[in-house]
Amino acid sequence: MKKLLEKTTLVGLSLFTFGLSFAQKIDQKSQSILDAVTSNYKSKKNTYFKFTYGSGSGKVTKAETGIFYSSNDKYKLKIMGIEQIFDGSKVYNINDSDKEVTIAKPNDSDVMFSPLSYLESYKKDYNVTYVGKRTVNGKSLDYIKMTPVKENGLSQVNLYVNSAQNKLVKLEQIATNNQLATISISDYKENQNLSSNVFSFDKAKYAKYLITEL
Repeated sequence: MKKLLEKTTLVGLSLFTFGLSFAQKIDQKSQSILDAVTSNYKSKKNTYFKFTYGSGSGKVTKAETGIFYSSNDKYKLKIMGIEQIFDGSKVYNINDSDKEVTIAKPNDSDVMFSPLSYLESYKKDYNVTYVGKRTVNGKSLDYIKMTPVKENGLSQVNLYVNSAQNKLVKLEQIATNNQLATISISDYKENQNLSSNVFSFDKAKYAKYLITEL
């Protein structure tokens, strides 16, 4: 995950977990909303969505679109000419412009790119507060603010949730250096009849690529 993030400027979306739990505060309404969203994602055979990734200093000045497929812990991510596949065991970073493929075991300190990343890590890594309703793109959403219990390079994370559908709609991540990263999710599709090889890497297709296994 890390190498993909470095190549695509998605560094701000790399999350970190900690081996110890720290004193934290989670209000009941936030926990109820996030647990319902987590349960909804986990109940699906698979999930697909489009997203817009925005970044900038203090405000979004650059935006890119991408697509994401997931099934249990497996996923496929495409953005900025980079494709990443996690088959449940290894991470495959495929760069078409450089004709390179990097294969690696996921680092235990890196949480995979997924809506569940924050929905899971909030339980031990963040103080969580329900702020209230906010209007985003004409829709009234529940706004939840998360602040890390231990320094991790972030000042706060904001989640915007459609509670009626139990879906995460938007995520804002603000770093301590004021760098902003956002993900706006759209075009959800669930429980599709996906090909069995969606989350597989076919080495034969990349015979002309430089393949490096770490």
